Amino acid sequence: MARMSTRPPQRVTIAHVAQEAGVSRATVSRVMNGLATVDPEIGKRVREAAAKLNYSPSTVARSLAIGRTQTVAIVVPDLANPMFQETLRGLSRAAAREGYRVLVADSIENPEEEVILAREARRRCDALVLVSPRMDVAHLGELLPELAPVVLVNRSSPVPGVPSLAVDYGAGIRSILGELERLGHKRVAYLAGPETSHGNQDRLDALHSLPADAPEIVEIPCGAMFEDGYQARENVLGSGATAAVCFNDLVALGLLGALHEAGVSVPERLSVTGFDDIPFARFASPALTTVSVPQTELGEQAWARLWDLLNGRDPEDDVVVTPRLEARASSGTASATATSVA
Repeated sequence: MARMSTRPPQRVTIAHVAQEAGVSRATVSRVMNGLATVDPEIGKRVREAAAKLNYSPSTVARSLAIGRTQTVAIVVPDLANPMFQETLRGLSRAAAREGYRVLVADSIENPEEEVILAREARRRCDALVLVSPRMDVAHLGELLPELAPVVLVNRSSPVPGVPSLAVDYGAGIRSILGELERLGHKRVAYLAGPETSHGNQDRLDALHSLPADAPEIVEIPCGAMFEDGYQARENVLGSGATAAVCFNDLVALGLLGALHEAGVSVPERLSVTGFDDIPFARFASPALTTVSVPQTELGEQAWARLWDLLNGRDPEDDVVVTPRLEARASSGTASATATSVA
């Protein structure tokens, strides 16, 4: 009776591919690493040989050969926020087309932790995308040169040469106020975001610079999460405002939930607006009026600039995105509010 071999199947190596293709191992290595110094016909022959033998190059060996890990990192303040998930989605899809993978670090809204995570992530990756809405400008300016190549998302860079993809938060909040003014609202509550938030300060600057005949703004300290909006209900209702402009969609959705529990009709009693247009916004009840920020596109554009930097090219110009108003059912006329209150 024949004995069955217990030896594992022989692993296909770069030497096997070289023999099959009739080239040197160095040539196979250059082809597998995507280097442009190989004749196209020879490259085609090598790839066909690799496919025939079902050869998969070692990612560790490849990283050592080209001096890259084939990974980039993204640091976000809160991965639970769908806005940052969309940025990650756009970055990951674009990076995958070039054979890169994305590692994620969540600073949990802690700017000090953000600095530590950014440094550690950059040491383990080829480049970094930093979504940093909370870090103060001075610390950001000191940190960015250490992280190069790096792209900054959701705010302008204080360091020349560091590409940035920013959002014009002031324009976004002005478009919301313009819509509410058109609907006849004279007194509006602003549910402010975290004090350390760069985007919140931009919103406040825009609200403080409104013309004299604009709606009166009542600022209510709040936050950035569902529970912050939920807990703000009594302050909003006690403010005398006929509309609530929330720091972001999460706060607005939390407020909508609290108002529904209390039997307060939206928008008949109170209009509610958000900011960002996260996927849940259009499916809220009522659908949430907000401004749309193309976070997926920002992730894709962040990768385009990282890819340029990784390949020694000048990145495209910085971008400042203007949010687009999405008027939906959660905002209505102030006259309806006044009738309801009476």
